[in-house]
Amino acid sequence: MARTRKQVAQINVVPMIDVMLVLLVIFMVTAPFINPGQVELPSVGQTAQPPSQPLEIIIKDSGEYRLRDRAAGGVERVIPKSALAAEVAALHGAAPDQAVVIAADKNVRYEEVMHTMTVLQQAQITRIGLLARPAR
Repeated sequence: MARTRKQVAQINVVPMIDVMLVLLVIFMVTAPFINPGQVELPSVGQTAQPPSQPLEIIIKDSGEYRLRDRAAGGVERVIPKSALAAEVAALHGAAPDQAVVIAADKNVRYEEVMHTMTVLQQAQITRIGLLARPAR
């Protein structure tokens, strides 16, 4: 009976190690010659005025609209839906960089929020956001 020899598969890794060592030497020699770019960091004195507090439109699930100007003390006042655009445009005209955020109760229909955003966009207000409060 003749024995059959089983071949063993081997991978020779010595050439790969040689290539890696050559690359390592090349990087170590050339690294000191690389000139790193200068990063210009902003200084504290260069910042403009801090961002203003947003103007909040609060939509209650009862259909009531409230307006809160956090920059002017944060007092809420009830406004009719028909006067929303005029009120916000008047306040926004005094401070055009002030953002307007919409805070709606969770039971308010999404169409009501979208309608409010459309009314604000028609009043030429561009900085509109949605205010979300995390669940407790």
